[in-house]
Amino acid sequence: MKKMFVGNLPYDATEESVQALFSEYGTVRSIKLAADVFSGKCKGFGFIEMEGHEARAAIAGLDGKTVGDRPLRVNFEDPRGARGRGRGRR
Repeated sequence: MKKMFVGNLPYDATEESVQALFSEYGTVRSIKLAADVFSGKCKGFGFIEMEGHEARAAIAGLDGKTVGDRPLRVNFEDPRGARGRGRGRR
């Protein structure tokens, strides 16, 4: 099972619309969209879990694809520690 980050989603995206988009490439195991606390609308990003080979196919097919008027960003989740590693305080 691989977790992917999906960014630049339209603000009116729903779990159902995102699942329909990704299900072309395989079975979507889980979807977590970041939502605004007050309005409940999508903040423009989320996380999707799929099997490894299906996730790679989804990344190849959807990364850069325009949905609405925004190009999607789809890649494997970056573990939180990996981003800032090696940049300690100076």
